[in-house]
Amino acid sequence: MIATRVRFGGLQNIVQRQFCASLQPKRYGTVQYQRIANVATANALISDTKTRASPVTLGGHRMYSSINYLRGDLECTAGTMNDVKQTIIQKLGIEVGYTPFVSTREHLVKYVPQSVSALPPRSMQDSFTSAIIPLTTDKILKDKYVGFMGNVRVGRLMEDMDMFAVWVVHKHVLVPDLPEGVSLPYTFVTVLVDKIDFTDLVPTHDADIRLSGHVSWVGRTSVEVVVWMEQKLHGKWRKLTRALFLMAARDATNTKAAFINPLVPANEEEKAIFDGGESRKKRRIQMQQEDLLKTEPNDFEQRMVHELFVKSIDTKSKAFNKRILPPGYVWMEDATMANIVFSHPEDRNAHNKVFGGFLMRNALELSWALAYNFAKRRPKLEHISDISFHHPVDVSSMLNMQAHVIFTDLHYMEIVVLADVYDAVTGQQTTTNSFYYTYSVAERLPKIMPKTYHEAMYYLDGRRKFRYAMGIDTATASSPPPATGTTDTTKSKL
Repeated sequence: MIATRVRFGGLQNIVQRQFCASLQPKRYGTVQYQRIANVATANALISDTKTRASPVTLGGHRMYSSINYLRGDLECTAGTMNDVKQTIIQKLGIEVGYTPFVSTREHLVKYVPQSVSALPPRSMQDSFTSAIIPLTTDKILKDKYVGFMGNVRVGRLMEDMDMFAVWVVHKHVLVPDLPEGVSLPYTFVTVLVDKIDFTDLVPTHDADIRLSGHVSWVGRTSVEVVVWMEQKLHGKWRKLTRALFLMAARDATNTKAAFINPLVPANEEEKAIFDGGESRKKRRIQMQQEDLLKTEPNDFEQRMVHELFVKSIDTKSKAFNKRILPPGYVWMEDATMANIVFSHPEDRNAHNKVFGGFLMRNALELSWALAYNFAKRRPKLEHISDISFHHPVDVSSMLNMQAHVIFTDLHYMEIVVLADVYDAVTGQQTTTNSFYYTYSVAERLPKIMPKTYHEAMYYLDGRRKFRYAMGIDTATASSPPPATGTTDTTKSKL
């Protein structure tokens, strides 16, 4: 990965500090603020910067862009993450303080645009924004982020990234006919988080963290947001992670889809980023069509399952009901961990549903605990392959989170966490979220052995997610192995 280095002159640094200091939350959302944040920030402050290295492309999106405003060189444009949260509440007209009965927003439905043509097109520059997590100055905040080893809790950072993605969508949306003083007639819902990649840099608890991002693709009622996170170490911002959020635009009452401003690329690089979003949309459609709940495994995967089955059968007994565990394997049912999580009003979003970031944090920490227990040593989080939000979760819900190691390869393991809303009266469970994580350790891990057909499908699903996260399969999630003469480490061990 090649980083982009940028230098500011003395004048630019002075202007930068004055600009950040002048931003006030009460001015967010106004035309004047948008002009300052999107035009003055992007052009006047960093127009003279020079790129010393070429950007690196990953999945249709550049990790480090050569476009000035996409590099995120400013210290801040939206203040702190607490400022972002308060501004979102203000723009949506949400009452501060919890009540079981949410104020109706039905009066805002009439302001929802009735067509895409009624909304002005936007560019990626319009939605670019950044915010700070001030770990160096806010000691109370620092206690919420620090882990027992002195590092930053990654789950907390996932919470912030989810909220920040919503803020980016707020920056993108512009309703020209909305009367002054009327709240934004939208509800933004996280649909999924696609492939979060981590660098080797371990975040520390005593340095500020910056989130930056912009809209990278827009459909009629959905929007993709790219968010990257950096930490300031030794006077320089260094990359921590990057994530892609797919958000759905809903009306003020969250009862139906709402149209959103179209995205028009302003130059060739923005067009390349937008095309990457189109490619990811097609890939998601293809993966849905090939989902193991809809279609049977391909020929190679079926042979793989049969080979695993044969390995676990006692051939001396000449019976299928005698199952044995081969050396170097672990039963999938033994590589699991569960937790009951209670949600409270403090975990809610602006619409009195459980905040998606809260679910992401708890799922990640459970997956890490399972990875630690399975490997018997501290694991490293390499990728988050896929996070899906199937149903909203009500405040006061009791969540049953179950984590399973569903696939291993060399020193990597793929873990799925399923979040179920548990009804203590009826005993019924409804799956609301699924999370996929890829961890690594220094030593080779035992292989996973499924015992039932259900577990075998989890095994194949985990293999698909792992290969996608590692960049092995790029065309399709269930591609057959390469032709003879090429390398397929997974096949060689199965």
